[in-house]
Amino acid sequence: MNTEKQKNFPLVSVITINYNQSGVTIEFLNSMQHCTYPNLEIGVVDNASPTDNPEIIKEKFPAINFIKSKKNLGFAGGNNLAVREAKGKYMLFINNDTEVEPGFLEPMVGLLENNPEIGMVSPRIQYFHSDHILQFAGFTPIHPITTRSFAIGFGEKDTGQYNMTCETGSIFGAAMLVPRIVMEKVGLMAEVFFLYYEEHDWAAHILRAGYKVYFQGESLVLHKESISTVKNSPFQIYYMTRGRVLYARRNSTGMLKLLSLLYIYLITIPKITLEYLIKGRPDLMVAFWKAMYWNIIHHKEVYNTEKLTN
Repeated sequence: MNTEKQKNFPLVSVITINYNQSGVTIEFLNSMQHCTYPNLEIGVVDNASPTDNPEIIKEKFPAINFIKSKKNLGFAGGNNLAVREAKGKYMLFINNDTEVEPGFLEPMVGLLENNPEIGMVSPRIQYFHSDHILQFAGFTPIHPITTRSFAIGFGEKDTGQYNMTCETGSIFGAAMLVPRIVMEKVGLMAEVFFLYYEEHDWAAHILRAGYKVYFQGESLVLHKESISTVKNSPFQIYYMTRGRVLYARRNSTGMLKLLSLLYIYLITIPKITLEYLIKGRPDLMVAFWKAMYWNIIHHKEVYNTEKLTN
């Protein structure tokens, strides 16, 4: 690689998590081979895959930093493990069930290089197995009471209508670029989430620290979606519900916090319970209630923040 050319491009540490999907991770790494950004290091964390053979990843890509976790640390914990070994000025957190356009990284890095007020940025994301159908072109702000937001562009045909650069209400964890200096000031993703809502919690903390969160529509990533988790499964419902309530607890105070928790416990619980009963899905109802119970019995530890100390 041309050393002189590298000097003009800050080092980006690409971080992805593998869990029982080595074949999918290899497909992602193959797509990264075509990335035109000239100054990269790649870290892959195997999150203690129980039935996979993750060693094949290192065999096929010996130049990557391959980290084997002794236990499943979840999305936040796995990424944080790699961050502590990464050397980049910027960290790209990207799902292993994605494939990238060759020039996707330059617009995001350029945006951060030219505006130190930006704390994180996500690209435009299309569904991989579709004809240019969008999954993400930004988020509306997360409502302080309902803890809900909406993905802009979701399900729309991508005709270039979102090829723009603008602020967004939150970040999308499938692909997000974050400066190291922001992590040093704000901290890392909160590992208490394990799965779902941790990127929104992180974005909320970064926004409160005075930074901005951006969408870069000139960058494109293709997302295969839900290969490592089963949609509408008890597993997903448990962690999605657990994360939503946990987000409300960590990111609101005073009257807003009271209203948010009242909304969840007095409106959301009866509504969702009834929906699962009508659908004949007692398994989802049990997972939902387990998530609520987890939030009732866990208190102070949910407010811990992981620090970047390397």
